Amino acid sequence: MEISIIILGVVLLALLCVFFYYVPFFLWISARVSGVRISLLQLVLMRIRKVPASVIVRAMIEAHKAGLTGVTRDDLEAHYLAGGNVEKVVHALVSASKANIDLGFKMATAIDLAGRDVFQAVQMSVNPKVIDTPPVTAVAKDGIQLIAKARVTVRANIRQLVGGAGEDTVLARVGEGIVSSIGSSESHKQVLENPDSISKLVLRKGLDSGTAFEILSIDIADIDIGKNIGAALQIDQAQADKNIAQAKAEERRAMAIALEQEMKAKAQEARAKVIEAEAELPKAMAAAFASGNLGIMDYYRMKNVQADTLMRENIAGPADDK
Repeated sequence: MEISIIILGVVLLALLCVFFYYVPFFLWISARVSGVRISLLQLVLMRIRKVPASVIVRAMIEAHKAGLTGVTRDDLEAHYLAGGNVEKVVHALVSASKANIDLGFKMATAIDLAGRDVFQAVQMSVNPKVIDTPPVTAVAKDGIQLIAKARVTVRANIRQLVGGAGEDTVLARVGEGIVSSIGSSESHKQVLENPDSISKLVLRKGLDSGTAFEILSIDIADIDIGKNIGAALQIDQAQADKNIAQAKAEERRAMAIALEQEMKAKAQEARAKVIEAEAELPKAMAAAFASGNLGIMDYYRMKNVQADTLMRENIAGPADDK
């Protein structure tokens, strides 16, 4: 008998657990006490659809207490089933309502489903965020390198959170604007004297177009002087010109040596022809003697002329055989 009572008690307890799981009675009471009208059957159907009734009811209570209209149970369930974060959406709607920010339920759910933190976006709209840029290196027209760091104050643009570019795009555009501003400066001293000129020039470019943020201000936090890029480029150019000049001089030297060798070869060839002609001279003289065209007196006169020529050459100086 006692065992039967224990078994019966266990069965009743299990039935009660199953009942209160599928029929969240106390949750329904909490909703009714908070002024949220929802039927017990709807809560049971949420359990069957695998929708956490506690999350939906808490969101409805929060929206009701904050005075939000247009937030229905069906909309919250649909957003949850679509993979959205119901709690963050309702938190964002409440914060936007208190801050007088125009944010509807559809826009909030679209932002949430796009993968952005809608609650953080609303907070950033109320309290702007400061983004520190990495060091940006640029060169002024006088060739001096400057390294600048900036602080960008941005506010979330609720209307462009869906499809708008993120922080990386803003930082890239700001860096590009800083490089352009410094590069257009005549001297690095002008940039050091008026760093706010960079901020003004960058702000006028509308860098927040197409992004999820609105740029409120760009402040130059620090500027350091880097290398003298202009001097380094001039040194490299001078070295390159020197190498080119040396190469051309070496080319001219090689051509001169080749020409000299060619002239020497021609001179040797001419000397060889002279020696060959001189070797034929005795034969010609012998033939002239034999034919009677050359007499002994003619021969002596020729010798005298040769001796006189040799004496003049000795007086003038030794011949250059090179």
